[in-house]
Amino acid sequence: MSGAGRPAVVSLNGSRGAADGPAVPLSPEDLAESAVRAVAAGADEVLVHPRTPCGRESLSPRVVGPVLEVLRGAGVGVPLTVPASIGAEPDPAQRPARVRAWTVLPDRALVHFAEPGAAELARALLERGVAVDAVVALGGPAGPKALERLRSWLVRERGVGRAGVRVVAEVAAGPADEQTTGPALPAGLRGLPPQALLLFGRDGASWPALRRPRREPTWCVGDRRERREARCRAPRPRHDPKDTP
Repeated sequence: MSGAGRPAVVSLNGSRGAADGPAVPLSPEDLAESAVRAVAAGADEVLVHPRTPCGRESLSPRVVGPVLEVLRGAGVGVPLTVPASIGAEPDPAQRPARVRAWTVLPDRALVHFAEPGAAELARALLERGVAVDAVVALGGPAGPKALERLRSWLVRERGVGRAGVRVVAEVAAGPADEQTTGPALPAGLRGLPPQALLLFGRDGASWPALRRPRREPTWCVGDRRERREARCRAPRPRHDPKDTP
């Protein structure tokens, strides 16, 4: 899953729920067991979707805290990420409030810039000392607005909290030649201020996204001059169990 300069991020349960089968980890204990196995297999970061006993995603401190405590208590020493999205809290105004109420903090949190209130949520996370994975989907129904919203926010954050931000680009399946080489870096990403970049291949783009770092292992966003000056890390492929062939 990982190689030199290309650490991997594993998603333990993703959008899967109990209806998808007994192998999907949902309880804190099952998530910890899966995380321990994933780290032993080479995962460098763990993305976990905390859920209530009835299976609903949640940002409540009473749900997020126990999951993180159980994972860390089981010896999972790699960074832990949780999604801070509409799926976990539908009200944009409540998401920053939930973050401010957390008693146990993850290392990182996913913020989808196609969703309303993304900039305010990202700022609340950075203020708590939680690093931000700023998610933008390349193509699809969201169009270019999310990318432009992210660009504007990164420019405003220059010199304030941007060191804790990583861009997560969700790529879709592309032309046939990309099935083996991976997707090309879109021009829109090159116009962003320099940041570390993580590729997320959804569905048919999962494996091309994993292959891409082998071709260009020093990806980061920003133009060439800015990237020479920035301390950008290699892109981190993320694997979601629902995308496994």
